Amino acid sequence: MRIIVFGATGMVGQGVLEACLREEEVTEVLAVGRTPTGRSHPKLRELHHEDFTDFAAVKDRLTGYDACFYCLGTSAVGMSEADYRVVSYDFPLAAARALLTVAPDAAFCYVTGAGTDGTGKTRMMWARVKGEAENALLELNPRAYMFRPAFIVPLPGTKAKTKSYVLLYRVVTPLYPLLRRLIPRYVTTSLQLGQAMLRATRHGSPRRVLETADINELAAGHPAA
Repeated sequence: MRIIVFGATGMVGQGVLEACLREEEVTEVLAVGRTPTGRSHPKLRELHHEDFTDFAAVKDRLTGYDACFYCLGTSAVGMSEADYRVVSYDFPLAAARALLTVAPDAAFCYVTGAGTDGTGKTRMMWARVKGEAENALLELNPRAYMFRPAFIVPLPGTKAKTKSYVLLYRVVTPLYPLLRRLIPRYVTTSLQLGQAMLRATRHGSPRRVLETADINELAAGHPAA
């Protein structure tokens, strides 16, 4: 398999990238981003791109891939709805449309988050915008899968880019073994997230919108019905 990863320098994307590089069936990973990953691996290729609303100049570089794992995202704290929509709706839709033109059978896995609302009824701006993005992607690509993790434990040594998340994960990550026992349906790891994406690409999933428990079951090879 050949996989494209967006957001490979972020907390979530680093774990997803690692899962891809560890998987024997994956022969190549293309990391698309504005900054280099800082990693060196025989399977890893990197594509520097600045304008995430327009992939016309680089879409030929996306040919021949089996899936796109879209992990790029940002916190809505302090952002206007218009600015947040650009990152969380316009960017992934532009990537998905570009991919469809050169790899129409490729899967598209988008990381949203627990609480995402596709009904449009929520008062939470981020949940509504991401819900709209989910709906648009599901309609656009029959092999699109939405991943809604709750608490994600990053790979050791991984640092979040958002300051508020840095403090949160510094406090909570050591509690992961306890949280996994107490609330396993709400806790996953960035590595498991990548493993679940790989399995959805290879074998599909009975659910196209996956919550944390679904992600863990799919990563373990036991997808929920």
